[in-house]
Amino acid sequence: MNAPGIRWFLVVTVAAVAACMVTYGSDAGNVLYAALYLSLCGMSWWAARRQSHGARLPWVLIATAITLWFTGDAIELVQSYVGTVPSVGVADAFWLSGYPLLAAALALMARRRAPGRMRPAVLDSLTLTVAAGAASWQFLVEPVLSAGYGVADSVIPALYPVGDVVLLAGTLLIALSPGTRTAPTRLLLAAVGLYLGVDLGYNLLPYVLDYSLVSRIGPLIALGNALIVAAALHPARGELMHPGPRATVLHPARVLFLGLALMTAPMLTMLQSGFDQNQIILIIATTACAAFVLTRFTTAVREQERTQAELAFQARHDPLTGLSNRAVLADRLGRLLPAADAPVSVLYLDLDGFKQINDEHGHEAGDAVLRVVSRRLSAAVRETDLVTRLGGDEFVMLCPAAPPAEAIRLAERVLHDVAQPVIWNGLTLHVGASIGIAAETDGAEISATDVLRSADIAMYQAKRQGRGRFVVAGS
Repeated sequence: MNAPGIRWFLVVTVAAVAACMVTYGSDAGNVLYAALYLSLCGMSWWAARRQSHGARLPWVLIATAITLWFTGDAIELVQSYVGTVPSVGVADAFWLSGYPLLAAALALMARRRAPGRMRPAVLDSLTLTVAAGAASWQFLVEPVLSAGYGVADSVIPALYPVGDVVLLAGTLLIALSPGTRTAPTRLLLAAVGLYLGVDLGYNLLPYVLDYSLVSRIGPLIALGNALIVAAALHPARGELMHPGPRATVLHPARVLFLGLALMTAPMLTMLQSGFDQNQIILIIATTACAAFVLTRFTTAVREQERTQAELAFQARHDPLTGLSNRAVLADRLGRLLPAADAPVSVLYLDLDGFKQINDEHGHEAGDAVLRVVSRRLSAAVRETDLVTRLGGDEFVMLCPAAPPAEAIRLAERVLHDVAQPVIWNGLTLHVGASIGIAAETDGAEISATDVLRSADIAMYQAKRQGRGRFVVAGS
């Protein structure tokens, strides 16, 4: 499903959910809600089947969780028509079963997004989850357990906040793990946030609203399901399962959340025991100490990040031109080809007349030409493209989602731009370029080495044909 189709799907779902909320409890509202939910169940299984074999398990777990929740709703709906709805019953077993399945799916996605790089995300997730668990126990679980109801009426309702904490843990793993974060990730996180928000609303809103009004937020669960289906069908859904770039900077929000987590236990203790002068002084001192510790921690991490960024830049960039080097090209091309849903074009470029400039004017002139050509190549491409210097006077331009026709237009522009004079120390220097183009369009199994070799061979064909031109591999 393309992006416009997903937007229309969500617009229709929002309208249907709004209608369900307005007509909640009526026969028409029940039929509409059941039909909407059942449709989303079917779409979740269809979306799971559309995934590649290696990426299917998390989506199967999500579809199973959605189906279990629908089964619980269906059981309660039938009970409302044939008898009375018990305070706890069979439906709760289906509802509760969905939480760990969804959390497991999120954990699997996070693990595949950042293989071998999950330790910081796991530690931060555990910190925030423990803090959320402590707050959930004090405000949601313990009051229910101590209310004096029967065992089932006490334990079963208390399990829902526990399920929310488990689901929060899985969500934090996705949110805090390294990886690309575009529309699919945002849709997934919005869906789980909506689930957690609805559950929190069921627990807190009855204190300020009549329960007949609170119950109308239930159809929002269907909207959460639609958001997950949209993430599963999005053209960029591969970001949820494929390894993404390493996180190189500590986000300030992460430090803030960790600081709030550190303060959770003292604040909960004060809320439970009451406020007096000594306790207020202690909490202020604790807050100040936590702030100083986190500031020192952040400063140390920032210094380490700067050092690592400098070393990483030096290891992955050409020192003369600042362009990416061969290692970056191999990594980017190796990640693009297996998951390519669109054409990938590679332009292999070698300068014509560069050796003559070096021989006549020296390497300083040659270096000046290379820097100017690098700037011209960078100006010719899109933001999503990659320009690499392989060494000497050889460059490669990697263009994701660029069909052969677009690669040819780029080659024509590059030939024109590179041929413009280079002024150096009062001299006018001229170079040209020969370009080989290789475009992978059919999704066949092909390695990065094969693509580069094809473009390299095409470039030498261009040189043999007279230079200052391009040749498309296989033409």
